[in-house]
Amino acid sequence: MNYTQLETYILTQISNTNEEYTRVFHGRGGAFENYEQLTIDSIDEVLYAVLYKEVEYENEVLQLLEKISYLNKYKAIVLQRRYLFKSPIEVLFGTLPQEIYAIENGLKYKLNLQTNQNIGFFADMKNGRKFVAQNAQDKNILNLFAYTCSFSVTAINAKANQVVNVDMAKSSLHTGRINHQINDLDSSKVQFLPYDILKSWSKIKKYAPYDLIIIDPPSFQKGSFAAHKDYVKIIRRLDQLASHQCTILSCLNAVDLESEFLINLMKENQPTFKFQKALETPKEFPSKEPQKALKNLVFANY
Repeated sequence: MNYTQLETYILTQISNTNEEYTRVFHGRGGAFENYEQLTIDSIDEVLYAVLYKEVEYENEVLQLLEKISYLNKYKAIVLQRRYLFKSPIEVLFGTLPQEIYAIENGLKYKLNLQTNQNIGFFADMKNGRKFVAQNAQDKNILNLFAYTCSFSVTAINAKANQVVNVDMAKSSLHTGRINHQINDLDSSKVQFLPYDILKSWSKIKKYAPYDLIIIDPPSFQKGSFAAHKDYVKIIRRLDQLASHQCTILSCLNAVDLESEFLINLMKENQPTFKFQKALETPKEFPSKEPQKALKNLVFANY
């Protein structure tokens, strides 16, 4: 892909956006040669571009973002340079709104564009949230590695009986509470547990049995979780947490671990849970090697 093709592609994608959070360019999947370190998201009235490494084409990106600014479609255009210390965000054009939300299927999620890296929402998990919405009604749900609780918002909106969110980051769970409030959802049905999951099974078991268990860990978090050695510790606990008719949504975003890693873990440690299907990654996140992209696998014990 050359610059002219990049410009044409992104301007076309932007013309089709609305208030919904939309990935308009996904270089990280390797599907767009020469621009693998660039992503661009349309977030209602904000355009959010990220460079993951220092690249020779940064001036091209800045040129393109300037051209987009003349469209008067966005109140602000920002660039985050992940390769710099603390991943600073620079407002290139316009003024950043005081409150910014990701909007997806009519639900809102509070964002913080001033954080070091993750802004509070992972758009590539859209089909995972859709699956939860379709399977949440009247269910008791466990949301492990809940982050800002987008799965919980989706589930409560879909009439889940209860959602138990577990994440060791209190600040993320605080944002999760806000996400329920801004969508006028009944928080009395929601638990927010600020625990280290691998050390808190007795507390998590208190609310069992669960009819739907969501496992969505980071691939690696220094000092707390490494998927290649710690994921199995969660799998081995499932029979103590699951109801007799339980569905598992097992997620992983690690380029060095493929779907077979999760399938084999389940087969070896919880054979009563059978692999059902893999959820498709949204088309806005094309990948040159799909087996290395986000994995959302569904298992069930019935």
